[in-house]
Amino acid sequence: MNFQNPDISVLMNKELYIFDMDGTIYLDDEVFPFAIRFIKNLRVAGKKVLFFTNNASHSHEFYIEKLTRLGFSPTKAEIMTSGDVTAEFLLRHRPQKTVYLLGTEDLASNFKNRGIHLLDGDEERADIVITSFDTTLTYHKMMNACRLIRGGAEYLSTHPDFNCPTKNGPIPDSGAIAAFVTASTGVSPTYFGKPYRQTVEMICEATGVDKDKMCIFGDRLYTDIAVGKHHGITAVLVYSGETQPEDVEKAEEADRPDFIFDSLDNVDGAMF
Repeated sequence: MNFQNPDISVLMNKELYIFDMDGTIYLDDEVFPFAIRFIKNLRVAGKKVLFFTNNASHSHEFYIEKLTRLGFSPTKAEIMTSGDVTAEFLLRHRPQKTVYLLGTEDLASNFKNRGIHLLDGDEERADIVITSFDTTLTYHKMMNACRLIRGGAEYLSTHPDFNCPTKNGPIPDSGAIAAFVTASTGVSPTYFGKPYRQTVEMICEATGVDKDKMCIFGDRLYTDIAVGKHHGITAVLVYSGETQPEDVEKAEEADRPDFIFDSLDNVDGAMF
């Protein structure tokens, strides 16, 4: 595929730079030093930065500690997850509903701290079942989720990612867990996180920046790039994570990124 990036001034004139985390600025605990340099250059240039991950398995405190340790110097306001978007949806549109959450303790604490009523899972019924990226997953949790959905619970999922990139290769993520539940129940979830509208609305509200003044950097076509292409945000793909050139070649023209770089190192070199 013969891909030509637009003029770099398109990126240079943005106000808010949104970064996916896994596969874009680091892999596991292996930081990309050029990502630190690029984000530092953006801050010096007076640009706003937002770290957005679909990985809802960790708390804000976890990401603040990790990003600080890796050298990114984030503030709490600069971090957002698909779990935050899902929780805000529940508070605004499903207040007082009972929720069975298939997720980590960090995600459960995030929900509880916002006043969301979580069930143990052994109850006869639930208003809502939510599945997410759960590194504490058990068969019993899956069985409860499926039983409650069959009993009439609304089914939501924090994000659709099938795999989470690691330095040792991809591991099953939220979308893979949801596929199990859907295969058993025949019910597909309503997804949050990237690439869905609720995420864009929350970013606009939290930052005060219009969509046409934003760009997003990520390594996945179906989440990071799709959130840009579907909602009017300039989408920049990097090949440092999940997506490879052959994946772009197979994609429909409307689903291809606005810019493609091998990594954020190349973006930094082009802009600064």
